[in-house]
Amino acid sequence: MTVTPPRTPRTDGPASVPPARSVARTGETAEEAVEAAPRASASSSTAASATSSTTANATTNTAAAAGTDGGELPPASRRFLARATLVTAVLSVAGALLGLVRDQALARLFGAGSDTDAFLVAWTVPEFAATLLIEDGLAFALIPAFSMALARRSQGAPGDPVRALVAGTLPRLSLAFVAVGALFIGLAPQVVEVLAPGLPDPALAVDCTRLTATCVVSFGLAGYCSAALRAHRRYGPPAAIYVAYNTGIITGMFVLGGHWGVRSAATGVAVGGLLMVLVQLPSLWALLRKRGAGEVASVPEEARPLDTLLLTTVLLFALCRQSQVLIERFLASQLPAGAISHLNYAQKVAQMPMILSVMVCTVTFPVVARALAEGDTERARSRVERDLALAACIVLLGTAAVLACSPQIIELLFQRGAFTAKDTAATAGVMRLYALGLLGQTLTGVLVRSYFSAGRGSWYPVGAMAAGIVVTSWIGALSVGSWGVYGIAAANATGITVTALVLLAGMGPRSVPVRIRGVLHELSRPVRAAVVATLAGSFAAGRFVDPLAGLTAGGLTVTVVFLLLGRALGSQGIDSALRSVRSATRRLSHGRS
Repeated sequence: MTVTPPRTPRTDGPASVPPARSVARTGETAEEAVEAAPRASASSSTAASATSSTTANATTNTAAAAGTDGGELPPASRRFLARATLVTAVLSVAGALLGLVRDQALARLFGAGSDTDAFLVAWTVPEFAATLLIEDGLAFALIPAFSMALARRSQGAPGDPVRALVAGTLPRLSLAFVAVGALFIGLAPQVVEVLAPGLPDPALAVDCTRLTATCVVSFGLAGYCSAALRAHRRYGPPAAIYVAYNTGIITGMFVLGGHWGVRSAATGVAVGGLLMVLVQLPSLWALLRKRGAGEVASVPEEARPLDTLLLTTVLLFALCRQSQVLIERFLASQLPAGAISHLNYAQKVAQMPMILSVMVCTVTFPVVARALAEGDTERARSRVERDLALAACIVLLGTAAVLACSPQIIELLFQRGAFTAKDTAATAGVMRLYALGLLGQTLTGVLVRSYFSAGRGSWYPVGAMAAGIVVTSWIGALSVGSWGVYGIAAANATGITVTALVLLAGMGPRSVPVRIRGVLHELSRPVRAAVVATLAGSFAAGRFVDPLAGLTAGGLTVTVVFLLLGRALGSQGIDSALRSVRSATRRLSHGRS
């Protein structure tokens, strides 16, 4: 679908963006108008939705959700968002499952000792790069910028604001990525010394760090592509990047592991980063080749760089958030060999519910940014409140399952080869403590997008994250001597929860003005359901000696109890999740028929 510009575009400068209702009247579909005006009556919303559900629109929406060529900008209806979330979920789950296979291969081939500790120290570089350049930093800056450029293009701004944005940002950012990557390669010994001063084999970690440092360039380009595609509401290729990434790592370990040892995993990181870029380039190139509806060939638009304050604050926030990993690795490097590995395996598994929950706001972040670009604060507020409720329900269901079935999960996933029953017990205990911070992780992910969705720099999220890091550092330093890895995990959970509470308290003039009391009241419902579900699931899982039987019984019990109790308590997030699933599956079944 192409968003039609006004009949008489401005030619005297950058076009101003009218309120959302005006945009809907001048060119967007009826479904977009419905989404932009949630205060309308139920009967009129139903009629507008039915009117827009023609065969042509269904084909367009399905293609756009899958990341195919469906026009300049698809409608942001509930059905479209459900399908986009489903596509993102399927590909993200596939990437997460490959991530588990990757971790299983690492554990099976190299165990949980000094070699894997050395690699995981080197893996700090791609973990930081992913947060700064793909998941948080660049996305927070680029998606609002692309959303504003698309809004200006749809209103007939001279030239092509999207191409102008690319011309003003991509070359400069690419040079920065290359410079930082080269710096990490050259200073790899010093980086390892800072990250893990107590590491028994720093030379191996240095070799791995030099290989993984190449991801600064590849992740930067992959993050740029992802932000641009999501702003255009193309979700398929960005969601597939971790499938490509983990495929590269797994292949590297199995093909080169016999000769290069754990260095093969670092080589896989370098290859996987390149695949992340290649899987997105065709879609982005196809979008950039198109001329915008309001483009005037004779009036080129000046290249527009990113706002310096915005880029600085989003990168600092992402850096502070990822520094939790630095603190954990630094403290754990002074513990017996294998401590870093136990923390890594536990965190990777425990965070899977959080990854699934944050997918919701990954899909809707461009919608919120576009609403603010069009001046519709009410639509943005309503979207953020629904995202908070839905994401909290998803992560709390996963949290209850992790707390109830940790030993069974770790035994099934990792206990084989060099990974022993002792490693299983230690990792399961750490994972339970990590799980206590999953709600805080999810709320932080949803709320911080609200602060940056207007495309303006804000120091408040940086301060909130810094407060959480201080809490994490102090608790970790005080408890690591007596509790070891358990103290580190508890510090992580406490620190990120503090950050989430500070971010929620600051919502208002600095961000999308959500109703804080209403949000807290809504969150209390799935929290209560999760507590009861955890107790019931733990009892059910403990009745079986076989880990698969225990996980099956515990997981089913947790799911049934959580859903039934959550619905009984009136949780809006659970109702929204069930409606979205029904909508997506119904449309997919219609497409197959």
